[in-house]
Amino acid sequence: GPLIDAGARDDVHALVTAAVDAGATAVTGGALVDGPGYFYQPTVLANVPNDAAILGQEIFGPVAPVTTFTTEQEAITLANSTEYGLASYLYSRDFNKLLRVAEQIEFGMIGFNAGIISNAAAPFGGVKQSGLGREGGTEGITEYTTTQYIGITDPHTS
Repeated sequence: GPLIDAGARDDVHALVTAAVDAGATAVTGGALVDGPGYFYQPTVLANVPNDAAILGQEIFGPVAPVTTFTTEQEAITLANSTEYGLASYLYSRDFNKLLRVAEQIEFGMIGFNAGIISNAAAPFGGVKQSGLGREGGTEGITEYTTTQYIGITDPHTS
């Protein structure tokens, strides 16, 4: 996957290397790409320890760190343990479970059984350190407006 510059590529590689050193397994990828440009191999990491830095950072690279959980509450706690909250993705056949978990996790956008959730008509943005305000949708338009309140005395009462 292409990255913006050498620093971004090196940051991704450092996160992957640290996770592997902490016990994660690189199922695929996990290395720099030789040649011109700033590319990093698409990477899947399994058995990532819950305290690995890669689980608490916005990676901005082609890396999928995978960890496991036993209970629904443990999954919610893991999801909320990061200071970031742009997007999350929930997969289940149980729609009530999807709604229940979505109400408890702290993310600006949530995909139900979908990998692509961006839509020009929908607001785009995160919470916590992943953004303030929204782009797109009516919520995004309000970012470009100024609200003004004018109070007028009722002329029929004096």
